[in-house]
Amino acid sequence: QVQLVESGGGLVQPGGSLRLSCAASGRISTIYNMDWYRQAPGKQRELVATITSDGTSNYADFVKGRFTISRDNAKNTVSLQMNSLKPEDTAAYYCRAIIRTSFPSAINTYWGQGTQVTVSS
Repeated sequence: QVQLVESGGGLVQPGGSLRLSCAASGRISTIYNMDWYRQAPGKQRELVATITSDGTSNYADFVKGRFTISRDNAKNTVSLQMNSLKPEDTAAYYCRAIIRTSFPSAINTYWGQGTQVTVSS
């Protein structure tokens, strides 16, 4: 009923920038929080940034000042602008959203399929 599709990953040199996007589609009534997570090989998935429906954002300490999360409620999208990238930012990045669907009405958590970000010279 609902799909989240990420785009924008790739290979970038240290100090470079990338912008990730995630689009939600389907029988969507309301999107509540939208988040970005990441998971590096052999590590647990961790929260990178979150944004509420009214635009309030929070960041993990390891990305503060470098990453910016934003959303477009009209387009059901969330983006992550990543600047000053470091090799330790290398991971698969996933968007997550808490969504109320219509017909039937239900609130569930949805995940995208992930997009790879590799920071290397």
